[in-house]
Formats: sequence, structure tokens, C-alpha cells
Amino acid sequence: MPSKGSFIIVGENIHCTRVRLTKGKYVAQLDDGTSALVFAEDGKKRYLPIPADVVEGQDFKDGKVRHVAVAVQQGLYGSDEEQDAGRRYVQAMAVEQESAGAWFLDVNVDEFSIDQDEKKRAMEWVARVVQSATSIPLSIDSSDPQILETGLAACDPSKGKPLVNSVSLERVGFVPIAAKAKACVIASAMGATSMPQTKEERQENIYELVPKLQEAGIPLSDTFLDPLVFPVSVDVQNGPTVIETIRTLREKYGEEVHFAPGLSNVSHGFPRRSVLNRVFARLCREAGCDGGIVDPAQINDEVLAGIDFSDEVNTLAKNVLLGKDEFGMKFISAIRGS
Repeated sequence: MPSKGSFIIVGENIHCTRVRLTKGKYVAQLDDGTSALVFAEDGKKRYLPIPADVVEGQDFKDGKVRHVAVAVQQGLYGSDEEQDAGRRYVQAMAVEQESAGAWFLDVNVDEFSIDQDEKKRAMEWVARVVQSATSIPLSIDSSDPQILETGLAACDPSKGKPLVNSVSLERVGFVPIAAKAKACVIASAMGATSMPQTKEERQENIYELVPKLQEAGIPLSDTFLDPLVFPVSVDVQNGPTVIETIRTLREKYGEEVHFAPGLSNVSHGFPRRSVLNRVFARLCREAGCDGGIVDPAQINDEVLAGIDFSDEVNTLAKNVLLGKDEFGMKFISAIRGS
């Protein structure tokens, strides 16, 4: 496995919201007429049966399947063979991300069920399954403190300190939970009652939150700042606002603090999202961002170093992300013409 690079990657893929297209390469129709998710394990093609209730649901009819949720469902409730396939599916995802350079693996089961006890079982199952196949710590992601506590309790300390995704002024009650678990934290710029809109609002929220973390015994070295990335399709100034926030926070807190924004949020609503995501990660890194919640196969040290701004598409993407291409029309036109 390649060693971890300097860009701190929180692998984003093990979420019960994640979707595969039913007509894509990841879903197959088997000889017996059933549908299955396709995955690779040790270079071999494997299949995870998709339960009948999922196939009969509206999402599947609309061409989508929540593939991680399927793996969890089969892992918890399937036959012996289906449980094994569910476990192997999640482990294959985890191994792939670790091999691509992830430092942490983010786990979220909030959308698996509306029943809290079932979500607890799901979180514990996923945490133990992932850790049995990888050597890196987990990032426990939940808006529910009980699910968060369940995930942290299932973490194996031999893998390293887990990460809590995330604490904020809105979720200040998560701070003692993270401190008790001796976890690192993603410190979000979310306000106590509202989303920040400006650079100044983001900074003020972080400035208020960081002392609360330090008072609880969480040092800057275990703190990952999240300035909150919003899509540039909504407002072209969302890109430069985050970049400048990162620059200011790096200047204030120095080299000890880290960053872990959800970088791929920037590209929602655009074609060729992967291009925008990569270029945005590069621009954020140049401003002082040393990490992010990303797909490590798409964003890593090698990818970021290889971005060539003499390439027209990369340059047009950069202009969108710096607020210089209103509505991104030049970028979209170039993509459609390529």
C-alpha cells in the first residue's frame, strides 16, 4: 500500500446516502433475474445481491440505488451468504480508499433508518467491519449524539485516534463526547442557529468554537477546521469566500491546526464535477488547507501536483472557483464542446 501523502484525506465514500446508477457498470442483472451490486475484491469480480424491497422501491425504478445502505441491510439482515457479501462489499470500499492514501475513513449511517436502535446497530456493524480490514482510524459522522457515541465506542484505539465529524456551535454538546473518547474533531464554521454566509461570519464562529475545544482538552493539533463549502452554482463567490477563510484561519492558528472541509460540495450542479473538485482542492491547498473530506481516488498528492493550468479546462475551472466566470458559462460551454 502506498504511504500516506501530505494532504490529509478523510475518505468520504462509506455513507448510506451514496448512490449508484442502476444502468451503470456497478449494477448487474444476474442469470436468475435478480439484481446485484458489482464490486472487486482481490482483483476478482464479486456480487452483492440487492434485496427485493429495494428493487421494488421508487429509487430503483428511477435508476438509482443507495449501495452502501444495501450492503448494511444485507450485512445485518441477509442470509449467511448475503451477510458475507455485505461485509466484503464494505471492506472492499474501505481497502480501496486506504490504498489510495486515506488517513481516516468517514462512516455515516444516519440515512439508513429512522429507528435509532437500528442506526446504532448499523453504526457498530460498519465500524467493526471496516476496522477488521484496514489499519487507519475512522471518522464518525452523525447528527445524533447517541449514534456518535456508539461509533466512537466501536473504534479500535490501536488504529489511531478517531475523528468526530463534526462539532460546531450548533452541536456544542458533541465537544465533551469527543473529549471523552480522546478523539480528533472536525470543527465546523456552522453557527449556533444559522449557516454563515460571509468570510467574517465563518471566522467568528470558528474563533468562538476553538476555545471551547481547548477548554475540553482538545489541542489544535487534533483540530480540523471546516470553513463550510457551498456550491458555486448557487453563488460564484462561495469559492473565493472559502479560500480566503482558509488563508485567514491558517494565519491565525499557524501550522499546528489542520483542515478538513467537504471539498466536493463546491461542484454540485455542474458538469464534470471531478475537474472542479480537483482544482478547488489545489486552490485551497495553496491557501493553507492541508486536508479535506474527499474521494482519495480523485484527490490526493499526486493528482493535485499534476494539475496543469496551461490546460484550458483547468483554467476555466479555476476562474469559476475564483468567482471570475459568472454562472460558470464559459466552463460549461467548454465542457459541452469537448
